[in-house]
Amino acid sequence: QVQLVESGGGLVQPGGSLRLSCAASGSIFSINTMGWYRQAPGKERELVAVITSGGTTNYADSVKGRFTISRDNAKNAVYLQMNSLKPEDTAVYYCNARGVVTGTRVYPINWGQGTQVTVSS
Repeated sequence: QVQLVESGGGLVQPGGSLRLSCAASGSIFSINTMGWYRQAPGKERELVAVITSGGTTNYADSVKGRFTISRDNAKNAVYLQMNSLKPEDTAVYYCNARGVVTGTRVYPINWGQGTQVTVSS
């Protein structure tokens, strides 16, 4: 079984910064893609940023130039540095891992429990 545990959410003023972390646990050999999604109240979950095991990244247009995704393959971890935060970034942020290879099987899609990010003065 694979578990994803997020940390780093909280309340921040507009223009501030936060760093989200997510670590995958289990008997993991490799993870294909890791990323972050978010869901604001009354809205659908949307992609924020993803990164492959080789380091290729993809960002939502709304966060380009403000957010940076990175990962540590040795730690099975992914990070999201969020700068110049705006009130519209307020949402629950979910960690996602795709193609998780363990000793017994491949887990295609895995989600963390979510961490709240609130941007408000």
